[in-house]
Amino acid sequence: MTQKPETTIHDIARALNISASTVSRALKDNPLISEATRTKIKKAAQEMGYRPNTLAANFRTKRTNTIGVIVPLINRHFFSSVISGIEDVAYQQGFTVTISQSNDDFEKESKIAQTLFTNRVDGLILSIGMNTTTYDHLKLFSDRNIPLVFFDRVVEKIKAHKIIVNDFEGGYIAAKHLIDQGRKKIAMIGGPQNLRIYQNRQKGYMKALQEAKLPFDESMIIHNSLSRAEGKLAVKKLLQNPTLPDAIFCANDTTALSAVLFLRELNIKVPEDIAIVGFSNEPFSEVVTPSITTLQQPGFEMGQKAAELIIQQILHKGKSSKFETIKMPIELIVRESSVRR
Repeated sequence: MTQKPETTIHDIARALNISASTVSRALKDNPLISEATRTKIKKAAQEMGYRPNTLAANFRTKRTNTIGVIVPLINRHFFSSVISGIEDVAYQQGFTVTISQSNDDFEKESKIAQTLFTNRVDGLILSIGMNTTTYDHLKLFSDRNIPLVFFDRVVEKIKAHKIIVNDFEGGYIAAKHLIDQGRKKIAMIGGPQNLRIYQNRQKGYMKALQEAKLPFDESMIIHNSLSRAEGKLAVKKLLQNPTLPDAIFCANDTTALSAVLFLRELNIKVPEDIAIVGFSNEPFSEVVTPSITTLQQPGFEMGQKAAELIIQQILHKGKSSKFETIKMPIELIVRESSVRR
C-alpha cells in the first residue's frame, strides 16, 4: 500500500485557495488573521491530518519545549502533587513534561538524567533520591547552562533555584505539639542524614526538646529509609530501649502509618500510650484509625513555582540570574494520633 504523504501548509492553502503565509499565521493564532479565517483553517488542517513540523521549529529556536522531571517515587502524594503543579504551569506555557521516577536508586537516577540530557530537554526539575551522594549526572546540566530547579531534596553544591519547605520549623512544630500534649519521652524516626531536609527536621525536633528542658537521648533517634518495613523495625527497636517513648515524631507519613499499625498489633494504644506525628499529609493519614497528625507541604504550589522558575530561565537563556532558595509555608494538621483523649 502506498504511504500517504505528510500534509503541509501548502496543501491546506491550495485546498482553501489562500496563501501559505495566511495558513501559517492562522495556525500560530496570529491576531492579524480574523477569528473566522483561523477557525476555518484549523478545521481544514485537522480534517487533512496536518501535523506541525516541530523538528524544524525546534531547530530554529534551539529548544525542544520539553521539561524533564525526576522524582523519587511517583506514588507518594507529595511528589504527584508537585508533578501536577509543574504540568499546570508548563501546559499553559506550551511546554511538555517528561516524568521519570528514580525509586530512590542512584544508578537509575543517573541514567534517567543522562537520557534526558541526550534527548535535549530544555531544563530539569528534580528531587534527588535518598542514596544520591555524588552529582556528576546533574553537573552535566549546570556545566552546560541547562536550567535546573531542585525541590524538597536539594543539592547545596550546585547553583540553581531551590524550592523547599521550612523543615527545621516542621520538626520544631511537630515536637512542640507533642510536648504541649504532655509528652516527655519523644523519639524520632528520621531519614538519611546525607539529605538536608532530614537533618533540618531533626534539628527542629532537638530545638523543641531543648526549649522544654527535656533530656536528649541518642538512642531515641533512628535514621532509615522511611519505608513501611523500615518504620516497623525502627518502632520495634525503640520499644527495646530501657526508656520507652511516649511519643514518636516520624519524618514521613509512611513511617507514621507503619508505627500506628505495628503498635496496634502489640495492643499498644495510640495516642494513649504512644502519640504519633508524621510529615507530608499523605491521603491515607486522614482515613486510617486513629487518623494521623502530620505536617502538610504545599506540593502543588511548589510544582507551580518550580515550573515558573525553569521556564523563565529557558526563555531568557544566556542572561545571568540570581538563584534563590524559596521556602514554602508548612502547616500542622492535628488529628487523633497525637491528642490525649
